Amino acid sequence: MTMQGMRVCWPERGKAILESFEVREPGSGEVLVRSEVTLISPGTERAFFLGLPNAQGRFPSYPGYSHVGRVLRAGAGVEGIPEGARVVSGGGHASCVTVRADRCVVAPEEGDPKHAVFHSLGAIALQGVRKSRVELGEAAATLGLGLVGSLALQLTRLQGALPAVGLDLDPGRRDLAVRCGADLALDPSGEAGLEAARAACGGSGPAVVIEATGFPEAVNVAFALAGNAGRVVLLASTRGVTETNFYQHIHKKGLIVHGAHNSARPARESSAAYWTLADDTRTVLRLLAAGRLQVEPYISEVFPAAEAARAYEVLGSWRKDLLGMVLDWR
Repeated sequence: MTMQGMRVCWPERGKAILESFEVREPGSGEVLVRSEVTLISPGTERAFFLGLPNAQGRFPSYPGYSHVGRVLRAGAGVEGIPEGARVVSGGGHASCVTVRADRCVVAPEEGDPKHAVFHSLGAIALQGVRKSRVELGEAAATLGLGLVGSLALQLTRLQGALPAVGLDLDPGRRDLAVRCGADLALDPSGEAGLEAARAACGGSGPAVVIEATGFPEAVNVAFALAGNAGRVVLLASTRGVTETNFYQHIHKKGLIVHGAHNSARPARESSAAYWTLADDTRTVLRLLAAGRLQVEPYISEVFPAAEAARAYEVLGSWRKDLLGMVLDWR
């Protein structure tokens, strides 16, 4: 018997609808998962929804990569994922998804699925922080306090950064960062803002700077902020082209620059500073379960899945207070 589901579709740039589709039964090595909640990524999804630079997708498009649900059926050869188990995956915004079992991670039964749904953005932030190799007692500054930046800031603190400093133009985001454990959150505007950040990090600038804004101009701000022989992690996907003076900003200061796109990780085996997506996802889920990683304050809106079109209208409005947007499929 054919099973019908509902999914989010972008038929064209800047437009979202909810459409019916035929749910595919799981094949060998796959599982069929009934959705509980999915998380709209305000950075990546907005960029492709609006067609920003470096985000030119094709339409129609079916978005989403932060999914929590329960296994309905497992295909042949699937082991370790029983029917009824709660799993997280990179599934899209749909009432049911069919995904590869080796791309799923079993999530704890206890806890709120609206917290577990941050697994994907948490893993993205974590792989960037790992690449920074921040050590206990080193100063670390995170530039940009959207969702990924805020999670990265918390993770630098958990990894031993002292101080762990956040920088953002928006006072609401700065206040939220402090509530979630930042030692300090500053306005980076102008040279005075950078000097205040350097002073907070011991005077010469932080050992680690994580660029999480996605704005091309902010890359040079990150280079300028970092202390001599510092490490700069380009965590956000930059929407545009950056022009820089490599001698002045990088060569003369002895900076190390890490590209930290989520794809820049091993596929099968973790090693120091380079963990697989599955291993990072498990770590994020453990941190959430232990209460060490805070996400509840970052849930800005919860939309019933039937109101997905309205959710994307809100996303396209560039509201400054908008961070976590959850679609509830229950």
